[in-house]
Amino acid sequence: MSKLYQRLAFLILLVAIISGTVIYFTVDIHTLSSLNFFKPWALLLVLICLAVGMFFDGSRLMHLVRISGESINFMQAVQVVFGNYFLALLTPGAAGGAFAQVMFLRHAGVPIGKATVLVIVRTLLSIFFLVLCMPVVFMAESDHLPWVSPEMLLSISAGMFILAGVTLWLIRTNLLIVFLRPLLKNASHSIRRKVFALYKDVRGGVILLSSAPLSMIRVFGESALSLLALYSMVPVLFLGLGVPVDLGHVMGRMIFLNFLLYFAPTPGGSGIAEGTFVLLFASDLPSGTVGILAVAWRAFAEYLPFIVGMYFTIRTFGQDFLAHHIK
Repeated sequence: MSKLYQRLAFLILLVAIISGTVIYFTVDIHTLSSLNFFKPWALLLVLICLAVGMFFDGSRLMHLVRISGESINFMQAVQVVFGNYFLALLTPGAAGGAFAQVMFLRHAGVPIGKATVLVIVRTLLSIFFLVLCMPVVFMAESDHLPWVSPEMLLSISAGMFILAGVTLWLIRTNLLIVFLRPLLKNASHSIRRKVFALYKDVRGGVILLSSAPLSMIRVFGESALSLLALYSMVPVLFLGLGVPVDLGHVMGRMIFLNFLLYFAPTPGGSGIAEGTFVLLFASDLPSGTVGILAVAWRAFAEYLPFIVGMYFTIRTFGQDFLAHHIK
């Protein structure tokens, strides 16, 4: 069996085990009666949220490519987006997602150097939006963090912004290399090579971010709309169950959850995503439904795009190519 099919089989087994476990430990005698109130129109609205999120994700990529001096059409951008979901779920830490994006951009005619920078910028924009939102989320959740005062939250938030700003300035001016060299002095040659290659790509991304400020503001706005549309699937599922929705509360926790998932070591954050969802929303939902909604959210937000991405990837590159490149 090729590595590709081994990874697919492992992923399917992992998802089945995690989903089954989450549902098994969260259902109770009230589950079926609660689900009887679910409104089918919510599923259609969830699909609309997914479509809107993917539209703005593809649109921002098109505009990013244009800023770099290249050009792709919307269909090519959509293939990049879905291809990212496919290989990200097949690899620990979503490492394959970046490779998939570079592959599709290269196939669309974007030079590999620019493609690598564009992928980094796309990720940086998403993380930057979440970082900007985190202070608001923490302040809104201050009642649930009694051991942290509002003043401390403001200090932490200010520190995050200052650190981010200083880091970006150091990268853009290339001064960060002064600190990297002594830190990596005793590291092996391969580690130094990988770190400096990553630094070079990140610096290229930062320079691209600052090369067209007005256009980048538009791209950042599309990033925000894309993420908010995707996160909106959860409050829609809440409404489907007839649960009153505090939109700020639910969206804030989804922002926090998705920020954590950027650092999850498992493929696509599997297990961590469902478990954290249960912890965050168990008290907001009818008894016995939080596990089912966690699995439903993952099915729409990750597994459906994964299937579409698998179709685009295999149709574009073929099974032999993937089998050769997936290690």
